[in-house]
Amino acid sequence: MTSDLTCRFPLGAAVTAAALEDDPHPHLARLRAREPVSWLPALGGWLVTSHALALRVLRDAETFTVDDPRFSTAQVVGPSMLSLDGPVHARHRDPFARPLRPARTRERFTAFVEAETARLVDGLAPAGRAELRGELAGPLAVAVVTEALGLDGVDAATVRAWYGAFVDAVSAITAGGTAPPAAGEAYELLTAAVEDAIRASRPDSPLAGAARDEAGLTTAEVVANAAILMFGGIDTTEGMIANAVLHLLEHPDQLRLVLADRELLPAAIEESLRIEPSASVLDRYATRDADLGGTAVRTGDLVRVSIAGANRDPAVFADPDRFDVRRSNVADHLAFAHGPHFCFGAPLARLEARTALTALLDRLPGLRLDPSRPARPHGLVFRKPMYLHVRWDT
Repeated sequence: MTSDLTCRFPLGAAVTAAALEDDPHPHLARLRAREPVSWLPALGGWLVTSHALALRVLRDAETFTVDDPRFSTAQVVGPSMLSLDGPVHARHRDPFARPLRPARTRERFTAFVEAETARLVDGLAPAGRAELRGELAGPLAVAVVTEALGLDGVDAATVRAWYGAFVDAVSAITAGGTAPPAAGEAYELLTAAVEDAIRASRPDSPLAGAARDEAGLTTAEVVANAAILMFGGIDTTEGMIANAVLHLLEHPDQLRLVLADRELLPAAIEESLRIEPSASVLDRYATRDADLGGTAVRTGDLVRVSIAGANRDPAVFADPDRFDVRRSNVADHLAFAHGPHFCFGAPLARLEARTALTALLDRLPGLRLDPSRPARPHGLVFRKPMYLHVRWDT
């Protein structure tokens, strides 16, 4: 069957994982034009690159589910909101989603995010140069997740280490290996910290709130979802901030528009999410045979949705490879997914990105990319620059 699929989908057969990791967009454009649902041996499944078909998959959790034993994150942390569908998904998700609704997010986190951003940027300002992913985007995302989870007594470096161990474990399993011992050790430490937070029962602690919620989550389930919030709140937010800075500094004409009219900054962040989503691929598994854009998908098949491909679909976005802070329909991007697994942390991530970019533009005059150390996004699933070296006038 695999050889037959390779013959039927020659473009997909020719695409390597390394090419998608390095610069996927030319490959995704060809696939979208000629094989919008294509079989990619390099990924072991189908890749969906059209906006309309991506929406269909993300909305139809009955046909295209995350609830499958192959789902790598579930193998590391156990069942969670990320790897469940239907009523049990809502049971895991709702206790954590309610405290992060837009109005509550603004009220609860604006002052903290502004203060943490100011601390980080003020610390960088005298030097005239910095590596912004490692010195701003990452530390800010970790600090906010630590605060959001209410992990009292756990410093940001420890949370970062736990998160790194979980990422290493997921990567190892995805590559066909086994999770390293460090992941189990990190999970034990996270479990102890969550148990402490539940016992402390701080009024604004989402962990304590989830444990008390009528959904009746067990401590183990609260721990699993806390680990998932680390995934969602650290890596993707770090990438979102780094990518947005990179896009603005790479396009001086667009940067000038934003500097002249700060009301354009939120739109610039959304356009950055569209043109380079920090989470570029989402996995689903077919629960039954289905026709997807004229392609026969079989029960059990892995169906990977290319958010990066959908976000540059010319059927939806005119001149899709152009970074345009005045794009009228930028809100149609799928960077935060869609359907039942839409990212409920989107308001907090947007708050962090907007606050970080505002501080950079306000406090670092002449902010520009370091021409001696070029940067560009990289990664198969999580796409962001490995380093983001910048300079400014002191």
